[in-house]
Amino acid sequence: MARQYAKSAAVRRTIIESCSETFQESGFRGVSMAEIARRAGISHTGLLHHFPRKEALLTAVLQLQDERGEQFLREHSTLSPEIDPVAILRGMVATLVERDRYAGLVELSATLGGEATTPGHPAHDYFAARYHDVRSFLTRLFTALRNEDRLRSSLSPAHLAAMTLAATDGLNTQWLYARDEIDVDAIVNAFLASVVKGLGDQLPE
Repeated sequence: MARQYAKSAAVRRTIIESCSETFQESGFRGVSMAEIARRAGISHTGLLHHFPRKEALLTAVLQLQDERGEQFLREHSTLSPEIDPVAILRGMVATLVERDRYAGLVELSATLGGEATTPGHPAHDYFAARYHDVRSFLTRLFTALRNEDRLRSSLSPAHLAAMTLAATDGLNTQWLYARDEIDVDAIVNAFLASVVKGLGDQLPE
């Protein structure tokens, strides 16, 4: 039973990874389940066994591409007074900028993120929830830093949170067009150092 479960999990992972590439190339609406099955090297019936609907497959792809970020949010859902907010900020930013090292994930996010702005899109709620959760998390971090008088900026924590998320997502997209010119890590580091006292070059390089 364990071997069968492991085999099934491996097949699902292969399907999801193959689908990630396919969605990246054609978007969600531009690819059929038959094409996804062909690219994954599985029969159409076999694909439907694991993912009866394309929307379920889309959700699995999105969860795969953002699994580290979601895990980080869960682990730090409550800010511990023993942990420096800057340390948590550094970790959160690392999950937001790490995707610039994986062009496929950035391209997929850019493709699906653009499509999903339409409320009827099956990924709309996912992206809306992701942005809300990350903004809320960053807002709490910036609020903690403001309460400790560690912010250089007079902007509200909520505005700083939105700007940080906009910077990471926007820079990742720009990087797709100018990979030799846009250093996402360095620019995000510089931005945050300009708003957090004593941050300097402490963020991950």
